[in-house]
Amino acid sequence: MIRLAPSILSADFSRLGEAVELLEEAGADWIHLDIMDGHYVPNMTIGPPAIAALKARTRLPLDVHLMVDHPGFFIPLFHEAGADWISIHVEASTHLHRDITLIRQLGAKAGIVLNPATPIHLLNDILREVDYVLVMSVNPGFGGQTFIDSTHQKIRRLKSWISGQKLSIPIEVDGGVNLDNAASLIQDGAEILVVGAAIFKAPDPRHVISRLKEIMAGANPS
Repeated sequence: MIRLAPSILSADFSRLGEAVELLEEAGADWIHLDIMDGHYVPNMTIGPPAIAALKARTRLPLDVHLMVDHPGFFIPLFHEAGADWISIHVEASTHLHRDITLIRQLGAKAGIVLNPATPIHLLNDILREVDYVLVMSVNPGFGGQTFIDSTHQKIRRLKSWISGQKLSIPIEVDGGVNLDNAASLIQDGAEILVVGAAIFKAPDPRHVISRLKEIMAGANPS
């Protein structure tokens, strides 16, 4: 099942509640929320109170991507605020197994994130413990960046590795995803598409979501 998880990072931050409602009405599957601490990445976004407020505005699952140092400190705070899916960066966690275990013990789905230059073999000892893998197709920290083409090969290698171990772990892709590359990413093996600027910078965000859903319905994953 291919899912669309629009990111509100490119939305008008003064109208996030309206943005979330628009996404739900237009047919999004999840809401993707990028949490930045100003340390792990050179930007800051929103915290648990904002997540709790948005949780009250939608029935869609909240997919919280923690771009933070010391994620173990933040995990309980964002889970309590309403996060349903929580992903952390392999590069940011000193105790990766402990942090992933904590997410699952709290009752959320646990994801691991790879930056563009981070090799997939670093997942060797944690892959069986996670519910999904998020592959960054831009360097994290800012919305609206250009897709890094080598991500296609990375997703294909990761999908082959997961399938070879007879595991059912969806691959999420985030960064520069748009109408032009969505189909090829699904063919590579991506099952969750995070789309931000392509939706919120468009004249008609609902139309873009509709077209993405059409592409998802017609794509043939490899």
